[in-house]
Amino acid sequence: MLKVGVLGSGHLGKIHLRLLKASNKYELVGFFDPNKETAEKVSKEFGYKNFETLNDLIKTVDVIDIVTPTLAHFEVAKQCIEAGKHIFIEKPITNTVKEAEQLIDLAKKYQVKGQVGHVERFNPAFRAALPSFNNPMFIETHRLAEFNPRGTDVPVVLDLMIHDIDAILSVVKSPVKHINASGVSVISDTPDIANARIQFENGCVANLTASRISLKNMRKSRFFQKDAYVSVDFLEKKTEVVRMKDAPKNPGDFDMILQNAEGVKKQIYFENPKVDQNNAILDELETFADAINNNTPPIVSLEQGTEALRIAKQIINAFDN
Repeated sequence: MLKVGVLGSGHLGKIHLRLLKASNKYELVGFFDPNKETAEKVSKEFGYKNFETLNDLIKTVDVIDIVTPTLAHFEVAKQCIEAGKHIFIEKPITNTVKEAEQLIDLAKKYQVKGQVGHVERFNPAFRAALPSFNNPMFIETHRLAEFNPRGTDVPVVLDLMIHDIDAILSVVKSPVKHINASGVSVISDTPDIANARIQFENGCVANLTASRISLKNMRKSRFFQKDAYVSVDFLEKKTEVVRMKDAPKNPGDFDMILQNAEGVKKQIYFENPKVDQNNAILDELETFADAINNNTPPIVSLEQGTEALRIAKQIINAFDN
């Protein structure tokens, strides 16, 4: 079992603490939070050991789980890596792309592993859809959330849309060619609703919409490819695949047949891949333990987290153009 410590004990930090305590792949040593009042309250309520300094925590563990505000990510991650510790770091990886690139270099220098907390990669609906993807050429995503003051200190692109950016980049194996984007600030100082159109060099186009001022929550992605359409509902944990194959010569009474202008007939098949329910946060933490123990690449590497941040920043920069 890997000895792990958590940095940060806010809303998400408490979830990580609880899951690591229950995991059979980690031994939770304790946590550090610079806010002494918060730290003492969490320690008293849940019984986790509260360390006086980050350095004290680092000395006792193999892995540091960084669940702090993004602005603090780089400095604390740098400190952990230079001490030879593996890091799990929440998304977005850092505040700037330059900082993220420095972390990649440091991790290589000190021969430690890092994973970024893009949790939707571990969503069971997305996992169920993975075998069905075959060079999607048009992707549409909607990630809408009811207003919550927590998180409004960053643009909606870094708060919500970055989940879909990372998921799309993991599926489309092509460099980004061009980005168009627009964003509107409604009640925050930064955009609350944004739309981006990402064109890839292979011809794929992704149209992403994210909002944190919606009347209802929605997290849906649709992937269109030759002879198939894949729908992923991240919120409801459902996956549907609609396929088109050449129609049989003698279709049955209940077969769905489409015929185009050239007279070509296709039969429509509906598939609902089995979605294995899981705890996505626990899965991402435990697969990181596996990557360390087996010396294999993490599922969401520092490089991939950096690329998602790079595209997110390009989208934000495109707002002004």
